[in-house]
Amino acid sequence: MIGRRTLLQSGAAVALGAPALVGLAQSSVTLKFHTFMSPTSNVWLNMHKAWMSKVERESGGRIRFEAYPAMQLGGSPVQLFDQAKDGVVDIVWTLPGNTPGRFPRTEVFELPFMMNNAEATSKAFWEYIQTKAADEYREVKLLALQVHGPGMFHTKTKAIHHPDDLRGLKMRGPTRQITKLLSNLGATPIGMPLPQIPDALSKGVIDGCAIPWEVVPSVKVHELTQYHSEFDTQGGALYTATFVMAMNMRRYESLPPDLKKVIDANAGMATSAFLGRVQQAGDVPGRKQAVDRGNKINTIGLAESQEFRRRARQVEVEWVQDMDRRGFNGRDLLNTARALIEKHGKA
Repeated sequence: MIGRRTLLQSGAAVALGAPALVGLAQSSVTLKFHTFMSPTSNVWLNMHKAWMSKVERESGGRIRFEAYPAMQLGGSPVQLFDQAKDGVVDIVWTLPGNTPGRFPRTEVFELPFMMNNAEATSKAFWEYIQTKAADEYREVKLLALQVHGPGMFHTKTKAIHHPDDLRGLKMRGPTRQITKLLSNLGATPIGMPLPQIPDALSKGVIDGCAIPWEVVPSVKVHELTQYHSEFDTQGGALYTATFVMAMNMRRYESLPPDLKKVIDANAGMATSAFLGRVQQAGDVPGRKQAVDRGNKINTIGLAESQEFRRRARQVEVEWVQDMDRRGFNGRDLLNTARALIEKHGKA
């Protein structure tokens, strides 16, 4: 009797404990997220951490992140995409333009005076890649594609009102198309990753840079320059840069189906739009820091911007020709990107 009672009690305990055991059996994963952005930046605090928290919450805590800003896992910013592709890390956020020529069809969004606002242009960017250039990212699980807010000039010694004001200035450009733009506008372009800007400004390697307001505080540009030249919003943005959030494909495929669904629900056009919207929202506090320091801010008006547009047009012509040489229809790609930006800008 004692043996039978013990057996029954054990069986009841197993039955009662079954839900807990099932719960323990549910797999959980830890994903390494790596980027070059500063841990104090708007991008890290309000975009990346917010996205990771949402994924963790919606997975019921079964997806957790080890978060590494400022290249804390090693390597350089130009290596980030390959770190995700090769499985060195699980997820990265980086600029396709860090590796010039590797994502040629993506570059259409970096051409001069293309964007309207970051949210709409990010939606257009996502749709464009799905329909015109998905194979450029075939080596990874694509999570989001986005752009930042309007790019502008930040200079140490003088304001920029006209393209001729750039003549002889050494200006940092973040991507291939933007360095071409700076050259066509009369500057001497110098390409370098974002984290190198403070040291380059301090040592006189560059006289200024082209970046959006949002990123100014994280690289102390408001402390290292005195002049900021922005474009009237009615005249369009001088430029924007493109960003990709990508996941190692093998890591994604190894997830159980329900966790794949969580990742999928936090990827795509809506996530791209969120990232673009939040990044551009950082322009306001970024600009305020320059204002609070008493820096000089000037606006390049509609009439003045026409000369910038005229000189920048050659960048567009050369890009179309480059695409044609690569076997793509450059004019079709350009027209598609513009149509999608316009469509999402009206939505």
